[in-house]
Amino acid sequence: MPVEITWWGHATCGLRDSGTRVLTDPLFARRLAHLRRRRGGLPPAGDRRADLALVSHLHADHLHLPSLAELAPGTRLLVPRGAPRAVPGLRRLRDLRVTEVVPGDTVRVGELRVRVVSALHDGRRLPVGPHRSPALGYVVEGEARTYFAGDTGLFDTMADEVGPVDVALLPVGGWGPYLGEGHLDAGRAARALARLAPRAAVPVHYGTYWPIGMDAVRPHEFHTPGDEFVRLSAEAAPEVAVHRLGHGESFRLEVAR
Repeated sequence: MPVEITWWGHATCGLRDSGTRVLTDPLFARRLAHLRRRRGGLPPAGDRRADLALVSHLHADHLHLPSLAELAPGTRLLVPRGAPRAVPGLRRLRDLRVTEVVPGDTVRVGELRVRVVSALHDGRRLPVGPHRSPALGYVVEGEARTYFAGDTGLFDTMADEVGPVDVALLPVGGWGPYLGEGHLDAGRAARALARLAPRAAVPVHYGTYWPIGMDAVRPHEFHTPGDEFVRLSAEAAPEVAVHRLGHGESFRLEVAR
């Protein structure tokens, strides 16, 4: 049975595997503070429904309460440990089945097994304050093994923690022209890909949102990370099929176990 992956923009992907629907870092907003959605339409209502939603960390473009409130009642939601304390609005989403997780945890949802892995990123809700919640990545294991990296830098134990995977969903940019520590740009993502050695990869977290008034300021910083990742991956990991999806586009992976 093929596994289908759709990129809806930023870090939001839809995954269909083993009859289970998964959403990563759901963000269904046209505007987020000083950011505007500049490319890609929002997912249709039917594609905002999932059996499982994964939240990688507490930044507002990854844990977005209005988007989580659109999920269907009964949706299983995995969040970093401490998230309901750091983001009290989570406690008001009583229709969702919220589970707090940390690296090393394993959760079963339907036919899927979800492994929680580390990420190298400042996952606090605000840029100041205590580190109470870890940033996370997830490996979704069903017909395929799909790694969603969330937001992360490149770290030495990444490949060991993630293990063998079929698909890697890797961030390659951001929402501004500069990336700080704890992020993958196209070059570092290509190096991560060489270490992970999946069958296929999808670049995410670029070219969707950026600040008001910056349309004419170094626009290539927003648009080109996906193409740059394709180019650099061909050099660093030529055996991996890289799918640079447009917003709302999908690809299917045939899996024979």
